[in-house]
Amino acid sequence: MAVRKNKLKATSASKKSGAKPLAKLASTYKKGLQLLKFWTIRLVVFFFASSIFMVILYRFVPVLLTPLMLIRVVEQIGAGKEIKLKKDWVDFEECGYVPLAAVAGEDAQFLIHNGFDFEAIGNALKHNKNHKKIKGGSTISQQTAKNVFLWPGRNWIRKGIEAYFTMLIELVWSKERILEVYVNVIEMGDGIYGAEAASKKYYKKSAKRLTKSEAASIVSILPSPRKWSVTHPTSFVQKKQRWIRRNMTIIGKLNFD
Repeated sequence: MAVRKNKLKATSASKKSGAKPLAKLASTYKKGLQLLKFWTIRLVVFFFASSIFMVILYRFVPVLLTPLMLIRVVEQIGAGKEIKLKKDWVDFEECGYVPLAAVAGEDAQFLIHNGFDFEAIGNALKHNKNHKKIKGGSTISQQTAKNVFLWPGRNWIRKGIEAYFTMLIELVWSKERILEVYVNVIEMGDGIYGAEAASKKYYKKSAKRLTKSEAASIVSILPSPRKWSVTHPTSFVQKKQRWIRRNMTIIGKLNFD
């Protein structure tokens, strides 16, 4: 009997000693989840607070630097090339016909949509199912959100964040402000950003002095400004330039009222 009792005590002690590591592991796991929850909440709060702050700030101050500009500089350094970053911020009135050309060439529904052109998005999705060459359906508002706050890419996470910033700028900024920021930060060549820098590079004059055809020529190289050329346009770019010029005549004038 004594031997049996000793065996039972030993078994019981063994179970207790085995339970302690499991209890410790469960406690550590629980603390880990709490810590993860703690920092996740704070990161989410920080993201929303900082994004709202930046959107409000850029409602009033010029956007002097964007993620894409930094990425291009890093690419240039990595390739051992000369750093090129030409950008001159000008007010909307100083952009001449470039805003009109941008609407005519990139987003004809800009003045009436709320940031998203669902018809264009639907058409792009249908096209991309059957073609290797990807077609975009982004509006000027979406492109502005991407250029100012995000990085290039087509994954769904980035597109989701882009949609969030698009809704924010449509809510906080006026249409005129969105277009002003767009034509000041959009990539328009190798190391060239915005209408003013592009005008000086390609036509040796300020954007406000460009003719309608010259403004259309600059916009015609979008969305591939490092592939297509203003000064040596392909037949496709020339055709696009004429199409933009016709659309500019149809639109006539940008009415923000």
